Parts: sequence; structure tokens; C-alpha cells
Amino acid sequence: MGPLPLQADDSIRWPAFLGSGSSGIADNKLPASWSKTDGIQWKLPLVGHGQSSPVVWDDSVIVTTVDGKMKDRLLTYCIELNTGKVRWTQTISNTAPAKNSVYISRAATTPVVDAERIISYFESGDCVAYNHAGDTLWQRDLNKDYGPFVAEFGLAASPCQTADHVIVLIEHDGPCRLLALDKKTGATVWQTERTPRRSWSSPATFQIDGTEQIIVSSAGSVDGYDAADGKLLWTIDGVGGNTGVTPIDAGAGRFLIGAAGGRQGENETAAKRSNGLVQVKHDGGEWKASVVWTNEKLSPSWASPILHRGLAYWVNRVGVVSCADAETGELIYSERLKQSCWATPIAVGDRLYFFGKDGITSVIAAGRTFQVLHENELFDPDQLPPESTSLEEETTEERRRASAMFSAPTVYGAAVAGDRFVVRIGNQVFCIR
Repeated sequence: MGPLPLQADDSIRWPAFLGSGSSGIADNKLPASWSKTDGIQWKLPLVGHGQSSPVVWDDSVIVTTVDGKMKDRLLTYCIELNTGKVRWTQTISNTAPAKNSVYISRAATTPVVDAERIISYFESGDCVAYNHAGDTLWQRDLNKDYGPFVAEFGLAASPCQTADHVIVLIEHDGPCRLLALDKKTGATVWQTERTPRRSWSSPATFQIDGTEQIIVSSAGSVDGYDAADGKLLWTIDGVGGNTGVTPIDAGAGRFLIGAAGGRQGENETAAKRSNGLVQVKHDGGEWKASVVWTNEKLSPSWASPILHRGLAYWVNRVGVVSCADAETGELIYSERLKQSCWATPIAVGDRLYFFGKDGITSVIAAGRTFQVLHENELFDPDQLPPESTSLEEETTEERRRASAMFSAPTVYGAAVAGDRFVVRIGNQVFCIR
């Protein structure tokens, strides 16, 4: 088993959450500016709602949604990149129905794709593989095998992949597991138990000192597993608030971790010591992991940090972007963008793209000086249909407030497809060229 085979010139491939190698970094000739009337190549309305990011393989864009009052139907779309036409849509029934509410994850897990198949995994535990023609290869109900899942806000960890396996992290209030499924058959290759915890962060796959590892940063620890057999190789304890941010590869066994204080500030103290750089080495026959630096002034919310040209960038839910020196952790600047960001930013050449929650993408200059180059409007929120359930359907005041917060269109994720961006909100996909 080895890393997912991608050629250096395969620019039209964004095969999993945060692209290839969980870096969120592309090196393509992409547009710097656009508007809602100029630069949008196509837009496609979707049935249902999804919070997953798009993935891309050659001329296909893949997105997922759920539909129905109880999230009854789980949909996978294959869209033609050049035209925005639906190539095929496949639907499976939800084996663990739950109320369709903005307060609970809705198709929050991003699919994975390779040369032979597309694998969609939903928070219900339903996992299905299709070939590129849309034929079903296999289907599994992980909730039946490893559940029931007990999660007040649902599951949201996206799978990552190796050449032969799709890696699924199941974390909730019950028994938790890290699973490797055979891509060809869906069979469990290995499973490793984890202590119960509430977390929505996604695992990542890195090559460290010649060993392919699955890195999980989640609710109190950062753990490294051997991708071949699921064996725990090393652990870092003493972190906290790391419940939504994916580790980001910095090369040479180093990676960024992130943590947030939480909606009510419940993890604020622990999160202050949990944003920084980790180093993993194989030394003297043992795996050793250490925190190189942290900076309490760095804080994400949902977006993972990114590393670009020796600088690390964090952005939080109110749109404050913080830039730090990747070697020392020294804070270079903290500045506010036009909008808050949920999607992880993308770095391209001398630019960084921050896809604002409400449709304005702030393009800033890469480097040690904060400079806004463009503020690009993707859509007019008033011209799009609402994405939430009605306030009356929510049973508590807290849930009604959450429903009101997400009644407008929300940008959840973006992918790079050659010289284009593919961006998705809950019920629509946009291609920018």
C-alpha cells in the first residue's frame, strides 16, 4: 500500500477533502477576480442540501446532498466540469433517518475519488462506492456494524484515502473507531478503537520518514497511526479544542494543528496552547512526536489553517485572518476580512483565496504584509432560495437561533479544477473561470 498515485501535472484533480495531501494548496493559473455576473462559467441547483466540499477528477465534479424531512435520501451527483450538466445522480436510502435540521450535519462528509471509483460516506454511516459511469460497486451500513451513532450534532469527519483504502473516522458519544475499508470491496481491512469523544475533525494521510501515516487531531489528542495496519505509533496529549480542524502537511514530518475555543468559550484555555506546528520523527527505532511551537493568538473556527511560502494562515468564524511565521510561530499580522469563513482557504502563487460564508471571496496577497487584492461576489443571497428548515420546526430557542443563522446561503467548500474554482453552497454548485 502506498500513497494515492497522482502525477505532478494532474492539475484537474482534487480527490478528497482539502485536495491532495490535505494541504489546501494548488499551483494553477486561476482567476483573481470575478463577479456574480462575470466569470461564473456555470451554476447548478441541487436537490436537497449538503455541507460537504466538492471533489474533482479530470472532467467530473462530485458533490453529495441529503433530501427529505428525515434525510431519507442520500444523493451523489456527478457533474460535467466543462458544462455544469449532471452526468448522473445516484440515490440510496438512509438506513438511520434523522431530522433534517440545520442544527445537525447534513451530507457534511466529503467523498473521495480516484481513477476507478467514487466513494460517498454519509453521517448516517451509509457508505457507497460507484464507478465513474455511476454503477454501484458496493454499499455498507457502518451504523449497523459499529453503531448506533449517538451524536447530538451529527457526524462530520470526512474520509481520507490511500491507494487501496478509504479511511473513515467515527467519533461520537459511543464507542469510536478509525477504520480502513478496502476500496474494491468495502470490507474492513483494519479497525482501531478510540475513546468516546465529540469531534468533527477529519483525518489526514501523510508520508513521514518513509511510513504512510493517518493523522487524527481530535478532542484532546493528536495521534498517528500506521496506514498499513492501524497501529498507534505516537500520541500528543495536553491539547484541547481540536474538534473541527484537519492537520495540514508542512513537509518533513511536520504539520499544522488547530483548535478553537468553542461556541461558548468552553475550550478557550486549552485551545490557546493547541494552535501550532508538530514534528514527528523516527529516531532510535521509536516514533517521537513533539510540539515545535504554539501561539495563543492564533485561532480558527471551522476552516483548517494553510501553509504557503513559509507562512501559516488561520481564519476564524468572524473573518479574522492571522498570519504567522511557519518556522517560529511569530505572529506577523491579524486583520479582518469582508466576511466570516467556513471553507478552508486556498493558496495559489502570490494569492490566497478566502471563500466568505456569505458569498464574497477575499483575495489577499501572499506574504508578510496584509493586502486585499480583490473582493469577489459570487451570488446575491436575496436571489437564492433559503437553505434552512423553518424556525417553527425547531423545538428550542437555541435551535431556532441556529436555524436563523443559516437561513441564508452558506459557502461550505471549494476545490481547484485546473484553471477553475468549484464552489458549493448547500443547494447549488458554482464554477468560476
